[in-house]
Amino acid sequence: MDFLTLFLIYLCFVLAVTALLCLCLGRKESFLARSVNRTSQVLSLVIPTQLQRVTHRALHRLFHTRSCLFVVLHVALQAAVFGEYTWEVFVYCWELQFHILILLLPYLLLAGNVGCFLLCSRANPGTVTKSNAASLVKVYAYDGVLFQRGLVCPTCTVEKPARSKHCSVCRTCVHRFDHHCVWVNNCIGASNAGVFLLYLLSLTATAAAVAAVTAAFLIQVLLLSNIMHGTYLDAQGQEHAVEISFLVQHLFLTFPRIVFMLGFVILLTLILGGYCSFSLYLALTNQTTNEWCKSRRFGGSPHLPSQPHDRPLVYKNIYSKGMWKNLKEIFNPPTVLERKKK
Repeated sequence: MDFLTLFLIYLCFVLAVTALLCLCLGRKESFLARSVNRTSQVLSLVIPTQLQRVTHRALHRLFHTRSCLFVVLHVALQAAVFGEYTWEVFVYCWELQFHILILLLPYLLLAGNVGCFLLCSRANPGTVTKSNAASLVKVYAYDGVLFQRGLVCPTCTVEKPARSKHCSVCRTCVHRFDHHCVWVNNCIGASNAGVFLLYLLSLTATAAAVAAVTAAFLIQVLLLSNIMHGTYLDAQGQEHAVEISFLVQHLFLTFPRIVFMLGFVILLTLILGGYCSFSLYLALTNQTTNEWCKSRRFGGSPHLPSQPHDRPLVYKNIYSKGMWKNLKEIFNPPTVLERKKK
């Protein structure tokens, strides 16, 4: 089995696992969830109790408490990619007389991404406090299915506004809660949802720009070496026409770090592109990640107190006002005064 076939199998496997995780997201009784639970039960019989406690504490600290670990990992990955891009790809492309604007495009996108990252991570996502809870309750209407009027957060002891949720990581209620992002070490709520969307778009564009320039450099190398139109001899001395797998192996042996970086950045672009598409869909339909997950699960849950027991639950997104107004609301969240004017 040649190098290209192995690489394509690996890439398809990673994409399939990612797609499976996305499909199973939000389903309590999914096959994936049942498999994980059964696997953990089997492993609990084999793994020592002390090791289980240490692992549980480590995972809890990693995913259920505020930590800068993922932020450091985020910065380290960007530094590694741009270090390789600067010291090898940029230098080689400069010698090949690539246009300077093309070479500087990834840096310009990176600067915008860093700015969005800082704004998103340092911004107040929309914390619900005792002083502003009464006014935030009037911003969004209660739909009676996902959000019930009169519920009080047992931790914050404040009435929960519609579209809000208590974040166990930040230990506070967040207005128009979307999710807690470990990569920016902050919740995504009403006040920073727009900046987070720009952060995602700029991060995807940065990865795509690095991948495009790197791929253009490798193609230029192959064109200049004339290997794409030549032949090669195998171990038995037989002559063969150059195939794609041979080209990939040739590039990997000549520029191993660049090819490895290109594969990583392409995979990252595909994953980020999928997540960006999902985030844009949520923005255009005026939904949050929390609401999307709840709307997929509530059909199998018992009736809520405000719903008659003789009628099935019917969920309808009452917050959508059309694509343009929905997108505008992400960057300019409504206030109490604006709702009264309407």
